[in-house]
Amino acid sequence: MSALGLTAVLGGCGLTGGSDEVTLKLVAADYGDSAANSSEKYWDKLVKAYEAEHPGVRIDVSVYSWNDVDAKVKQMVDAGKAPDMAQIGAYADYAAKDLLYSADDLLSISVQADLVAQLADAGQVDGVQYGIPFASSTRLLFYNKTLFQKAGLTAPTTWKELAADAAVLKADGVKYPYALPLGPEEAQAETMQWLLSGGGGYTDADYGTYSIDSAENVATFDWLKNNLVGKGLTGPVEPGELNRADAFSAFAAGDVGMLNGHPSLMQMAAKKGVKFGMVPMPGLDGPTEMSMGVADWMMAFKQNGHAEQVGEFLDFVYDQQNVLDFSREYDLLPVTNSASTVMTAAPQDADLQPFLEQLSLSELYPVGRTSWAAVSADIKKRIGKTVSAGGSPSAILGQLQSTAARAESAE
Repeated sequence: MSALGLTAVLGGCGLTGGSDEVTLKLVAADYGDSAANSSEKYWDKLVKAYEAEHPGVRIDVSVYSWNDVDAKVKQMVDAGKAPDMAQIGAYADYAAKDLLYSADDLLSISVQADLVAQLADAGQVDGVQYGIPFASSTRLLFYNKTLFQKAGLTAPTTWKELAADAAVLKADGVKYPYALPLGPEEAQAETMQWLLSGGGGYTDADYGTYSIDSAENVATFDWLKNNLVGKGLTGPVEPGELNRADAFSAFAAGDVGMLNGHPSLMQMAAKKGVKFGMVPMPGLDGPTEMSMGVADWMMAFKQNGHAEQVGEFLDFVYDQQNVLDFSREYDLLPVTNSASTVMTAAPQDADLQPFLEQLSLSELYPVGRTSWAAVSADIKKRIGKTVSAGGSPSAILGQLQSTAARAESAE
């Protein structure tokens, strides 16, 4: 997610004012795309309501852009000045160093039980939950209804139909029949969606070990290379050079027939007047049964203590209405079952319902592994070469598997 950074000055942590007053520091990511909808406004409203009910506690929130927030928290932790809470993209490194409270240490039983199971499970390291899901999304195949209607096409349900539709769109002069963003910005996401649609994934379902070079995954990238990229159906930019943001912009400009997208693309396309449809990602023999899910995380550091106050605040953060307000403001999926139930039934959330339906069928990155950061970085660097003219899917996936094995050994 791209965001506009609104940087606040960070002070010290701990007790301030009277001896019984506690100040909790929270560093959070910005989900807004302008100053008008910065996450700073969301947190200001929430904190004002919380402090009115808890006069002995102050919440000091600093909001940073997604480009900076993870590095800012790391800098604070490395300097021995960890915030009480951080709402960022990854938790596993801090959990591995025993720096975090577990969810059991913080959250009430009712709040823990309300968390969406797939997301809560993804927040575990060795069976203990340290990462508390804060926001989530899934992926669907977006298609340009105007281009499809003009070409007499229907939304694809299989890879074969997707390739056939892309060929017709190319013949009609569509710039990107299928946009395949395997550039470094978010290649790990597009890759995972295709791996799942081919019956594979980053890890083995039975053993949980990395299986990047499995037969299913190699077959998936062989198909992409031979049936889409090799036939010129992915547009004028090499997939390895095409970033997610550029692909989304091209779709909003009406230049893309199909691509995988998350909820924020709906607003982008609608603002530009692009009529679009959304369907589950096509698979080998029908719609993919398992969608890719993504979550961002809340975590609490042990350095400053205050577990009781942090837990009470987080229980408030995960109140149904607060979760709904955040999800609706930023077109994201709620991380609690109670908020999901409300959104599923509410007419105002109808546009998010297809994504909500996918959430229960989603699989997330292996974020509980400290090795994932290195593996993800290598995927971003190498995966685009699998579909290039001289690339070998089996060889490059094998290299990625070697990276994963080394990272696991280091872990």
